[in-house]
Amino acid sequence: MNRRKNTSCPTGYTHLAPDLFRHAKGLMRAAIIGAGMVATVVSAQTLEIATDTSPAGLDPHIVPAFSSTMITGNIYEGLTFIDRSLVPAPLLATSWTVSADGKTYRFKLKRGVKFHNGKEMTADDVVASYKRVLDPKTSSPYATRFNMVKSVTADGGDVVFALEEPSAPFLGQLSSVAILPADLIAKGGDFQRAPVGTGPFMFDRWVTDAYVSLTKFPGYHEAGLPKLAGLKFNIVPESSTREAGVAGGTYQFLPVVDSISALSLQSKPGVSMLRTADLSYSLVGMNTSKPPFDNEKVRQALNYALDRDEIVKAVYVGRAVVATPVPAALSQWAVGRSEFACYQHSADKARELLKQAGVAMPLPITINVLPQQVTTDTAQVVQAQLEKAGFKVTLNVQEIGKFVADWRASNFSAFISLNAGGIDPDDYFYRAFRSGGSANVFKYANPALDEALDKARTITAPAERKKIYTQIQKDIACGGPVAFIASGELVTAMRGEVKGYTTLGTRGLTYLKETTLSK
Repeated sequence: MNRRKNTSCPTGYTHLAPDLFRHAKGLMRAAIIGAGMVATVVSAQTLEIATDTSPAGLDPHIVPAFSSTMITGNIYEGLTFIDRSLVPAPLLATSWTVSADGKTYRFKLKRGVKFHNGKEMTADDVVASYKRVLDPKTSSPYATRFNMVKSVTADGGDVVFALEEPSAPFLGQLSSVAILPADLIAKGGDFQRAPVGTGPFMFDRWVTDAYVSLTKFPGYHEAGLPKLAGLKFNIVPESSTREAGVAGGTYQFLPVVDSISALSLQSKPGVSMLRTADLSYSLVGMNTSKPPFDNEKVRQALNYALDRDEIVKAVYVGRAVVATPVPAALSQWAVGRSEFACYQHSADKARELLKQAGVAMPLPITINVLPQQVTTDTAQVVQAQLEKAGFKVTLNVQEIGKFVADWRASNFSAFISLNAGGIDPDDYFYRAFRSGGSANVFKYANPALDEALDKARTITAPAERKKIYTQIQKDIACGGPVAFIASGELVTAMRGEVKGYTTLGTRGLTYLKETTLSK
């Protein structure tokens, strides 16, 4: 977008009215693409992918950012994976049995699986991987998902998990833990820069701020896969350049396309798009351990200040829904927005709450911003909305590594980001909102919520779980540490020669291993 410098705005962007913002942006992008772009010749077997942000590291136990997981998901694998039907399916485990009391899981491992360094995967590697995630020294954001695990052991080639209590989301959550070689774990291997997994593609090269390349793993355990010779993740920050690249043939695959880009690309010859409901959502996160967001009334005021419908129109050009604590795509769990009073936008109500909080107005706040198109666009609209309601907002658009480091260390007052989801409400709530949760960077503590979260994951009856999660959503929607904004349509753009790919609402690129390039 063509933006004028504005010395009063820390990001250097002017505050545009949402309709004008959308219109100007769309015109500029259309002009760039309409000017044409000379196609370059690429390998018939290497898929040229364009993404907006560099990875924040390649250690799958540490970095949850999508810019990393879309790459690491092709290098590493878990015992299970989430398939096309959004249910847990076998991967490195071929089958499992569960004890009558729901507390013991025994997994049969697939035989003949090798790591990229040639070592055969064994039960010891699985045990070492889970112990690494659970080790406080690792500081894994996934650790809390498995705090019910009493022990994980190797038994005659099988892997046995003993749980303190039954866990309804356990099987699905296994997909989030990659299996690493035990010997490299013991040696303190640098998985951030030198990843070794069992996946269909091996790490080749990482040229900072340019690309990450992967090559086909010839010893992959699924016969005939992968079908591509390699993947090249090109780092292309400008959305207009990514659009022009896929329209002109420089790039063949855009994993996630923002709504405005999707409008520009949908009529381009040779470009096709896959669409599905996105299980992720945009949000404003607030640090409840420091002023001003240690005051619940300030958090409520921020919620009332947001006009979520305007954000859906301006940023997503209407191709999104207002986000609730559980995305609408999980219809069996989600609660409608009408249940949350703070979703009725009111700048006057926000000002009233700030007065009740006893803060001086305008209230200065700094918001860190994830450097992705949808989040930077969202941040500009949010800034304008909050400033109409008694806040004075400084936007701090960070480099991805710095953003993730500050996020992990709770080194923020507030942030705007995307939160990737899962197939169970526990995926969204437990590690993020329970006291001491491994992703509770908000430092949020609510004993009643803790009790509800602990209970909900141990219940197997769906109706009873739904009742608990309905109340949880009502409890956190307005006064919790997160203001939920929008859940968009997940759009993937690709050249016509790309065949066999299936997009997933989890944003996982699992099916790149089945993808081909036709001439």
